[in-house]
Amino acid sequence: MTVKAFSAEQFHGAILNWFDHHGRHDLPWQQHKTSYHTWISEIMLQQTQVTTVIPYFQRFIAKFPDVFTLAAADIDDVLHLWTGLGYYARARNLHKAANQVVDDYQGEFPDSVEALESLCGIGRSTAGAILSISQNKRAAILDGNVKRVLARFYAVEGWSGKSAIAKQLWEHAEYNTPNQRAGAYTQAMMDMGATLCTRSKPKCELCPIQQGCQALAINRVKDFPYSKPKKAIPVRSTYMLIISNPQSRTLLYQRPPSGIWGGLWSLPQVEDINECQRELGIDVDIDSAFYLEPIRHTFSHFHLDITPVHINLTNNSTQVMEASKTLWYNPVQPDAVGLPAPVKKLLLQIHNSQ
Repeated sequence: MTVKAFSAEQFHGAILNWFDHHGRHDLPWQQHKTSYHTWISEIMLQQTQVTTVIPYFQRFIAKFPDVFTLAAADIDDVLHLWTGLGYYARARNLHKAANQVVDDYQGEFPDSVEALESLCGIGRSTAGAILSISQNKRAAILDGNVKRVLARFYAVEGWSGKSAIAKQLWEHAEYNTPNQRAGAYTQAMMDMGATLCTRSKPKCELCPIQQGCQALAINRVKDFPYSKPKKAIPVRSTYMLIISNPQSRTLLYQRPPSGIWGGLWSLPQVEDINECQRELGIDVDIDSAFYLEPIRHTFSHFHLDITPVHINLTNNSTQVMEASKTLWYNPVQPDAVGLPAPVKKLLLQIHNSQ
């Protein structure tokens, strides 16, 4: 296959023409292209598929229709709506950034990439997406989908996590971004990566820029972009205690604001089941504890093997985990708090078995 040299005009012209006829135009966040809606959707779409994000986005906007309501909200309410979406630092950063926009910019999102990058949780690509989509300003993006399109089109050798490779990809992204219809082009590039130039089984025969794709020309489409070098993922183990009182309520505690599951409400964890009384300050009968089927939860950098242990208290102890913020969770009338996915699953499992 002979590669045709594409100018920037030919590149974005072909992409925009394809988008007009085949792109996605009915996503919820496309109906009101405000900076706020674009920002929420872009943060949710990080590491998460569109089909998963849609109902979360709709519930989030219904609860927090603008940056003022989000800034004024309790973080527990924000995390509650994020439960199941994962990567909870995104939700905490959303709340912090909303307060920055309200306090520092009177509720109006700034209009430059540099100023947007000063907000919590917003990087260069997200800032570019907000500016181009909501304000139609020329600003390049380089999310995972766009990296894949550009890495294949230019046959960029190397992993994008390396600064030299990232620099190359940003140069290609900046070069091809048009002065006109910047918002449509941004959406088009994301759609290209999500629907045509997919990680596996790309639809090269339908691609509007196939004649200029260097990876296709040398029959190496699946080699690009380079994958992150693999490392052995460590495994950690924990006992997760499902402590129920006589009223069938379960003990939860709020985790520290930073770190894994930061700010979420979780079940108590111990490394040694025999240390329950000392670590939790509660008298439990370990011999009567019921061990549930172990589960594995995988984070980005380690596996967590969880052994759930159900313990029924025979009295209403109030001296529990005094150093932590705790609550007795009622599954019949659940509190509006953020829960890690495995904790939510275990609570539902115990409730259904009672």
